[in-house]
Amino acid sequence: MKINNGAVSDAKLKHSVKGKIDVAIETLEQLQGTPQQKHQRADPLDMLIGTLLSQNTNDKNSHQAYIQLRKKFPTWKNAAEASVSAIAAAIRVGGMKNQKSRRIKKLLHEIHRQFGGYKLKGIERWDNKKIIERLTSFDGIGYKTAACVALFSLRREIFPVDTHIHRILNRLGIVRTKTPDKTFEAMQGKIPEGKSYSFHTNLIRFGRTVCLAQRPRCGICPLFDECAFPEKEKFAAAKLLAGKRRDPNFMLLDEI
Repeated sequence: MKINNGAVSDAKLKHSVKGKIDVAIETLEQLQGTPQQKHQRADPLDMLIGTLLSQNTNDKNSHQAYIQLRKKFPTWKNAAEASVSAIAAAIRVGGMKNQKSRRIKKLLHEIHRQFGGYKLKGIERWDNKKIIERLTSFDGIGYKTAACVALFSLRREIFPVDTHIHRILNRLGIVRTKTPDKTFEAMQGKIPEGKSYSFHTNLIRFGRTVCLAQRPRCGICPLFDECAFPEKEKFAAAKLLAGKRRDPNFMLLDEI
């Protein structure tokens, strides 16, 4: 019996981590389109604080918090000189106002001390490793926030991981990790060149519409056959529940 070695190799590639990533990227782009970043780049400090505001809330609320913060304090110097309570009042709609206002105040103080002003001066010349190391040295700034600055503001090939992305990549069997930070570490260097923004954005949108945290809609999932989620058959058989959902395409960090 003659074996088609090319077909065997193709099958192995499809089920490898690289193959699974390629299939997921292609499938999500066919389903949701290929997202494009806007032409104008956001200032890195704007992006850093905008991402900080997005922690533990949805994009709509954090966007409103960012708008109100900038309306109240047109410059970061204004915000740095304001009281914590004034900052908290401005960002109230975003949730966790007390914790986030203290972090913003402390962050602005540290940036001024280290950079001599309210700009992340020179960050565009840093490599990705230095960006992550320096930004995560600030209180309240983790891998996701630092990586979002690199991807969205500096347009680097880096792959931020939030809870949606962590959940989906584990369900697909692309990673086997316990936390988003571990998923971030596992995924670096594995995304094809030029696909970090598309894959990041489409996974978040997919996590809002299909691969939900509770009651995932496995019955309509285009990645069902590639998925390693042990409960996919159960959820595929479950009745789909209609419900009002926020705009899955709205991305706070595209609006900074």
